[in-house]
Amino acid sequence: METRRFPSLGEEVSLLGYGCMRFPTLPGGEIDEPQAEALLDRALALGVNYFDTAWPYHDGKSEAFVGRVLKKHPRDRFFLATKLPSWELKSPADPERIFTEQLRRCQVDYFDFYLAHNLDEEHYALFEAAEGYDFLARMKAEGKIRHLGFSFHDTPRHLERVLNDHTWDFVQIQLNYLDWELQDAKTQYELITARGLPVVVMEPVRGGALATLTPEALALLQAEAPGRSAASWALRYAASLPGVMTVLSGMSSLEQVEDNAAAMTPFQPLTDRERDCLDRAARLYRAKGAIPCTGCRYCMDCPAGVDIPRVFAAYNAYLVDPRKSHFLNTYGYLGEEHQAGRCVRCGACLPKCPQGLKIPDLLAKVDAFAREG
Repeated sequence: METRRFPSLGEEVSLLGYGCMRFPTLPGGEIDEPQAEALLDRALALGVNYFDTAWPYHDGKSEAFVGRVLKKHPRDRFFLATKLPSWELKSPADPERIFTEQLRRCQVDYFDFYLAHNLDEEHYALFEAAEGYDFLARMKAEGKIRHLGFSFHDTPRHLERVLNDHTWDFVQIQLNYLDWELQDAKTQYELITARGLPVVVMEPVRGGALATLTPEALALLQAEAPGRSAASWALRYAASLPGVMTVLSGMSSLEQVEDNAAAMTPFQPLTDRERDCLDRAARLYRAKGAIPCTGCRYCMDCPAGVDIPRVFAAYNAYLVDPRKSHFLNTYGYLGEEHQAGRCVRCGACLPKCPQGLKIPDLLAKVDAFAREG
């Protein structure tokens, strides 16, 4: 497994990291622990040593599960990262309360990498009011945090403010070959690396969307490199950037673990020819009008009952396999109470979406499409 070492950190971090928010689940939504444990064990065996979880992942169950599985292994074999939920900070007492609970959940005495979670403009105000940075800096001084950073979904202008306000060791951003321009990941990456800070990449495959693409885009990549998965193209795109420390992948099957690890073992940066091919594939994909939802589920629960991510996933699946009957079957399985037509345009989802999607408008689009029959 390829590793990256940044002098400011002094760590040998695997170029592929494990994002712990998309484990296989049981019908009731609980983590399928035997399957998920096998995936983590296999990833470790293949050289993955960076594991990224968070307070809300899997309805608050990810941290405890990951901590239990990793506890089987020597502490110096892995780097554990988790995050302070900035949106839950109501007073200066909250950071310590949450942090203490996270140590307990994860069964560790310290975190290798710790992040303030999603410091967009609204959440940053809560983080500052609760004196979040001051507390985390104290934890770092006490050795309970080895490297302190933040994750980010907002504008370059606000990113620059957060970078200037405090001293950070690394930053986690959404970066992939669509968002390089779509969400100006390019400027964000440049702002971070100009300060000498390592970048942790999240959503390199955009919640799985770049693993499937559309038939036309996928055919282009297959013609260029037969047998290579679309996901491996996306991972290599992010990992080819020299300022990237690790690329997180939310792997939910053994096939994904094996394929993702192979893309980094040994790692081969994209050639100019491959970059051109990927750019043409991206243009074909965008032309199909896919909804750029990553399936993070931060928008949930919807007050009206709409299962927003699954509605969008059904529509995007149709763009990959354009058979209306298949779409209607998949969409029908959601149940009428969870379909797009239940949206009342209350707008509760809008400030929660890291992608800034106009969710009610997009739901109306899918609803109209479904009603066409």
